[in-house]
Amino acid sequence: MDYIKVKGRDHLVRDPRTNSIINTNRSEYEQYVSSRQTKKDEQQRIQNLESDVANMKDDLNEIKNLLRRLANDES
Repeated sequence: MDYIKVKGRDHLVRDPRTNSIINTNRSEYEQYVSSRQTKKDEQQRIQNLESDVANMKDDLNEIKNLLRRLANDES
């Protein structure tokens, strides 16, 4: 299949059949995939941390409520 070079971009070509742009630089592509995975992992890590913090807040509120009930029962 013949590709059309993208003007001003050495590693990009256009597929005339689908009109899509293709990056022919394998190392650039692998770097992009690696970067995308790193960002995805970081987002997952942040979500996990936010979930952990929310759970800890709930636990603290439950502890506070139990302590208040204990303090009121002793009065």
